This record gives sequence, C-alpha cells and structure tokens, in this order.
Amino acid sequence: MVFSSILFVMIFLPVTLAVYYLCGTLVKNEESRRRVHNSILLFFSLLFYAFGGPIYLLLMVSVILINWGGAFLCAPKDDSKSVMSRRFWLILIICLNVGNLLFFKIGDRYGDIILPIGISFYTFQALSYVIDVYHGNVSVRRNLRDFALYISFFPQLIAGPIVQYKDVSAMLDGRHESVDRFAVGIKRFSYGLAKKVIIANSMAELVDKIWKLDASHMGAAVAWLGAICYTLQIYYDFSGYSDMAIGLGKMFGFDFKENFNYPYRAESIKDFWRRWHMSLSTWFKDYVYIPLGGSRKGETRTYVNLIIVFFLTGLWHGANYTFLFWGLAYALILCIEKLFLGKLLQKNPIKILNRIYSFLIVMLLWVVFRSDNLSQAFSIIRQMFVGVTGEYSALSYISIKPVVLIIVGILLAGNLQEWLKNTYSRVKEHVWFGYADMLLQMILLIASIILLLNGSYNPFIYYQF
Repeated sequence: MVFSSILFVMIFLPVTLAVYYLCGTLVKNEESRRRVHNSILLFFSLLFYAFGGPIYLLLMVSVILINWGGAFLCAPKDDSKSVMSRRFWLILIICLNVGNLLFFKIGDRYGDIILPIGISFYTFQALSYVIDVYHGNVSVRRNLRDFALYISFFPQLIAGPIVQYKDVSAMLDGRHESVDRFAVGIKRFSYGLAKKVIIANSMAELVDKIWKLDASHMGAAVAWLGAICYTLQIYYDFSGYSDMAIGLGKMFGFDFKENFNYPYRAESIKDFWRRWHMSLSTWFKDYVYIPLGGSRKGETRTYVNLIIVFFLTGLWHGANYTFLFWGLAYALILCIEKLFLGKLLQKNPIKILNRIYSFLIVMLLWVVFRSDNLSQAFSIIRQMFVGVTGEYSALSYISIKPVVLIIVGILLAGNLQEWLKNTYSRVKEHVWFGYADMLLQMILLIASIILLLNGSYNPFIYYQF
C-alpha cells in the first residue's frame, strides 16, 4: 500500500484516524491514553505493512525483536569488563542487520528474491537505535510495543524520512495533538499528494516511454526530454512522499525532520547533498563518516572516507552497477570540490552558473540512476550531447499537459518560492491568504483523488528501496 492510493486515502487513513482519536477520548488518564494510542498505531502500522506482503511482516518483526533484545546486550554497564562483550554484541547485531539487507539487495538483483518494501529504511532506523544505545546516547527502550512502533510507524515506514530514535523517543512517551497541528498535517499531506500524483506521475509516463526506446537512436531532443522529466519525477515523487509522511506524523502528534530543501537550487554538489534526502545524508554522516574519522585525520583519509560513504550510499539503493557508479561518481566530484573546485564556486559572484553546474551534474547522474545498465546510461548521455537527430521525434512525446507540468515543476522546485519569499512573509498572516491557502489545498486534494479514481499511472520509485 502506498499513500497515493484510493485504498489509503479513502479507507485506511480515515479509519486509523477515527479509531485513534475516538479511543483516545474514552481514556481520561494521560499515561493510559498514550499506551492506547501507541497500541492503536502499532496495530495499524503492522496492518499497513502486511498489505505489501504478509510473509515480509515476519521479517520486520524479527528485525524488531533482534534489535530490541540486542540493545540490552549493548547497553553500557558499570562493570568495565563488559566492554569487550558489549562490542561483540554490537558487531554481531550490525552484521545481522547489514547481512539481512545485503541478502535481499543482492538477491533482488541477481536472484529471484523480492526485495521487501521499506527494508532499507527500517533497517537503518534499527541500526541507529542500537548504535546510540551502545554509545550511551540514548537509553534502552524497555517497552517492546513502543520500540516496535518506532520501527514500523507507517508514515515513515516505506520511504522515510529515516527517523533516528533519539529524535522521537520523547514523542513515544508523550506528544501533543491539536487542531492546529492536525490542520498543518492535512495541508502538508495534500501538497505532497499533489506533487506525487499530478506532477511525478505525469513525468513518469513520459520517462518510462522514453527509456523503452533504443538509446543509441534517440536523438538529442528526446534524450534531454527524458533526462529533464526524470529529474523532475524523482524529486516530486520522493519529496512528495516525504511531505505526506511529515503531514501524517503531525496528524498523530509526531514531528519528523525535513527531508528536502529545494536541492535543485544547490550551488555545489556538496550543497546538493545537504538538501537532498537529508535524513539519509545525516545517517551516513553520524554513523559512518564521523566514526571513520570524518575530516579530522588528514586530506587523504577524508577522501577515502567520502568514497566509502558514497559507495555505501549507492549500495543502499541497490546492488546494480548503475547505483554503485552513481555513488562513486558523487564521491569523485565531492573530492574534486574539496580539493579546489569548492573554493572557486564560493568565490564565483555569478551564482546562477554554480546552480547550472550542480543541476547539470545531478541530472546526468539521474540518467545513470534510472538506467537498466551502464551501457544504456552512457548511450543516453552521449545522445544528449552528440545525437543531433534520431529515429524518434520529441514531438511524439509532447503535448500541452506535460509541457505545462514541466514548467510548473521547474518553477516549484524552489525557484518560485525564492522569488516570492518576501511577498509570502508579508501576506501569510492575512485572513484572506489563509482562506486562499485552504481552498488551494482542497482543490489539489480533490484533483489528486480524481486522478487516482481514474486509474492514472501511479508508479513509486522508492517503494522497494
């Protein structure tokens, strides 16, 4: 089940909200109400995941039990002799988690094994918990129900954002639901659903058609059209899902951190990775880059650490050579920026050139990310720059709707927001603006539901990462 489905929007979510709030009103004691609320959310979260394959629900439950129990073995103790024992258990639990993830990633690529939905996300959440317990950054969660909810909570289960335990542990114990927070949640969900259904799905139709063509006979116009559309598709697909997840969290009293900050306005590749999938970047920084030494052990070690992190970032997405190349290419560019290019970009007074440089690199690497193999990726990129004409006409894939949505997609990727920033700060407190905003939400929500009812093309890129 995905958020952009009639089953979720019209049935699952309303039922979950109704049960959550109605049962909450029946319990007067705050502590008891929190237990009831967490139990309800855990039940519906497990039910949500079961729609993706009941057999894999057992896998997630086993991950929950291993990491919950393992954390007790890794937790700091007064006995200094336990250090080696704790380290052994930590390494064992990390190996079990990573081994499980690699088994499915490699099996999905080279075997007949189906990758369980959301496994990359909930595995990293479990790892962050155990590692933080080992270092004494968080206390062991003795209540299995609450820990299971942390791992399986449906808003962030399928595609993040990756939530670290230390950021939500207090919310598991006590959180504040209110009408205002609920309204903000609906607004965020509505905008996210519209980004996914109206823009990303429309781009996906074009992208899938173009990627089925013979890349060597594409022609420059078709190749550029495919690259631009996929660049927009993956942003609106993934950021739209993150918006929906953050909005859903607010409906139940949870605050999740932002996952995107207009990444296509980045002025360097380093800046891009500060803005794109920020929860993943933060995870690798906290649990891989810094433990390896970060930038504290000399330039050579810093470059090696970057290469390791982005190799693992590519592998996290899948065992395909395209993902590994994608990750290592980013590592190489970041090393070049750290060596000299970053300083030149900072000194460059014409920042639009920095943005063009960053966007072009990101777009070319999205071509690699999307392609079935490196041969196809390089063929498309070659066509973008030397394939003046081809067997296929770009006009065959263009109509008014995609052209309008491409323009809208480019504007809403941070450009329009930047232009209207000062205007927004002046009018946002006006009553008429609140009503206009509410009306826009309703229009987008209704339009999205109509498209879903009509059976519009509805793929989801990160569904099985």
